[in-house]
Amino acid sequence: MAGSRGSGSIWPRSCAASSDGADAGAPARRRFVYGRRRGRPLRATQRSAADALLPERAIELPESGLVDPRNLFPRRPEKVWLEIGFGGGEHLCAQATQYPDIGLIGCEVFENGIAKLLAEVARLGLGNVRIFAEDARVLLDRLPPAAIGRVFVLFPDPWPKRRHHKRRIVSRATLDRLADIMQDGAELRLATDDRDYLRAMLESVLDHAAFAWTARGPRDWRERPPDWPPTRYETKARAAGRAPAFLTFLRRPRATA
Repeated sequence: MAGSRGSGSIWPRSCAASSDGADAGAPARRRFVYGRRRGRPLRATQRSAADALLPERAIELPESGLVDPRNLFPRRPEKVWLEIGFGGGEHLCAQATQYPDIGLIGCEVFENGIAKLLAEVARLGLGNVRIFAEDARVLLDRLPPAAIGRVFVLFPDPWPKRRHHKRRIVSRATLDRLADIMQDGAELRLATDDRDYLRAMLESVLDHAAFAWTARGPRDWRERPPDWPPTRYETKARAAGRAPAFLTFLRRPRATA
């Protein structure tokens, strides 16, 4: 359960499960999130925010069936946007502040990042943020078609070793699910500072019939657009001499009968 705790953790004890694209009521196949779930001990303010806010902000999926994401908010938003792997939550909070009529769902399993986001949500009084503290693909499998108006996957773990490439979140399987849940004309925003992952992202998305790249020249992907808030990962990349790439794709209109 998304709001449960165990051994001091602020996320579920059990591994996330998913139907891998099968019917939502079919037996689930387990999915595992690789990488760390916990870093340094939380500060008192972070722990306090997590204890107070997570139970009401965490998304708890029913045992079966599809979930209308707009029903996850106390006041139904105009649209719902999804960020997969929000890190420390800087980008998510900035978007939620700028677009109060949009519902923002952030998927993250790293406890420290969740706590940082919740502390900022409390400080800013943001009511349009919800958290899914499990494998994002579990949530993707439970969303109905054309339910999401924008998706962000910013600086995901590049898993640089070849044997780990299958762990990358930007994959054909994930793109297939995003194509299903995204509305026609919805934006898919990707960012990375890893050259190999950049090539893999472009190959995967450009090869997918559902998405169209909006870039018309190098500046369109070398420079972050004005309405694209920065993250700490971008700052770290630039400090290390790595140039980030910012990719925007549109969900093509669905074919009509």
